[in-house]
Amino acid sequence: MAGWDLVRATQAGDQEAFGQLYDRYHEMVFRYVLFRVGDRQLAEDLTAETFLRALRRIGSVSYQGRDIGAWFVTIARNLVLDHVKSSRYRLEQTTSEIADLSPSTTGPEQQVLDGATYEELLRCVAKLNSDQKECIALRFLQGLSVAETARLMGRNEGAVKALQHRAVRRLAQLLPEGLR
Repeated sequence: MAGWDLVRATQAGDQEAFGQLYDRYHEMVFRYVLFRVGDRQLAEDLTAETFLRALRRIGSVSYQGRDIGAWFVTIARNLVLDHVKSSRYRLEQTTSEIADLSPSTTGPEQQVLDGATYEELLRCVAKLNSDQKECIALRFLQGLSVAETARLMGRNEGAVKALQHRAVRRLAQLLPEGLR
């Protein structure tokens, strides 16, 4: 079933339909949150809270011309923002757990190189301003379209394209010569 068909089934009382939504979108939401907070346990907690809030509000959501996954990411984004604003937030970011998500290749040497490259990229992404970080996360980590990213960020598509362009240009400046 398509995402919105599962939403309608859930709204009609089908509990298994929400389970299918969870299975379909859990990884995407988790990766988004993990990229933003840099802590695996916190990301797991915020992802769980995302789906709990979604379940509570599933009756009020209606089709808005985009994939239901964007709604889940919006809930996650708001939870991350709330967390960052709270006094519990620490200003440190760990990247080793995010590096664990990099795709494995043929040999251990390549895995070490890939991990180091990924860590350097994340280090450079951390130097971007918050809007640029969010744009990069939504566009490249989550694979959202420009239109979906614009809706989530509350901007128009032209602004997102310009923001993405500036972020990628800045990353090119920050990355060491051999990694560009």
